[in-house]
Amino acid sequence: MQQGPIGVFDSGYGGLTVLKEFVRELPAYDYLYLGDNARAPYGGRSFETVYHYTLECVRHLFDLGCPLVILACNTASAKALRTIQQNDLPRMSPDNRVLGVIRPTTEIVGQHTITREVGVLGTVGTVTSESYPIEINKFYPDVKVYQQACPLWVPLVENGEADGEGADYFVKKYLDQLMAQSPHIDTLVLGCTHYPLLVDKIRAHVPEHMRILSQGEIVARSLADYLSRHPSMEARLSRGGSLTFYTTETPASFERLAGIFFDQAVKANHLDVGV
Repeated sequence: MQQGPIGVFDSGYGGLTVLKEFVRELPAYDYLYLGDNARAPYGGRSFETVYHYTLECVRHLFDLGCPLVILACNTASAKALRTIQQNDLPRMSPDNRVLGVIRPTTEIVGQHTITREVGVLGTVGTVTSESYPIEINKFYPDVKVYQQACPLWVPLVENGEADGEGADYFVKKYLDQLMAQSPHIDTLVLGCTHYPLLVDKIRAHVPEHMRILSQGEIVARSLADYLSRHPSMEARLSRGGSLTFYTTETPASFERLAGIFFDQAVKANHLDVGV
């Protein structure tokens, strides 16, 4: 049996915050990260475009030897995952698997809220997909879900302004809009993998009792559980502790920002998707 790395896909850089937690939780495995930076951001794109781009990148990860691919991107998980799992995998690579980041997060939300009112912060694409309310209500029908799109948060992070004073205005603006929907929200879901880089500013503008759920640690624990429950897939994963990075943009451009998200220097390879 040929073994291969765990593939981690994101439209850009945010998935590196998830990969960082994978490496921390499951350091023995090999990982291959692909960022579709040349076509990012996905947040405002149509369902069809996100699906097309995501499927193309999943195919590339399969071709690079990954038997398991994690969509470490909320927009891709919301707009493409289900179709890929149900329609494409059976005919494309029936023995491979593609997982997302939304379900692991929604499975545990109810364990954190006391008021049973939860706020979700995400991109326009994630919010309009209604994926979080749908999934949370499957597990916790009694929980009320309020959503707020934060279209300027990703550009702030990717332009190196996460720690700047200007970020405070837009962080407070979207949080105020969310909390105006209900004063009883006691748990926030950071529904975008870029948002952990803004968590200190988010904490500064919400009540002290507010629970803030970042996806990296949640999804890493979920992946560990998945592998323990699927030994046949676990046996197909290589264990060399290696990290390989690909980007659809120029490697130098990717490397400049990647270190901010991954907390260490990154060397990347270019992958051509015909942009």
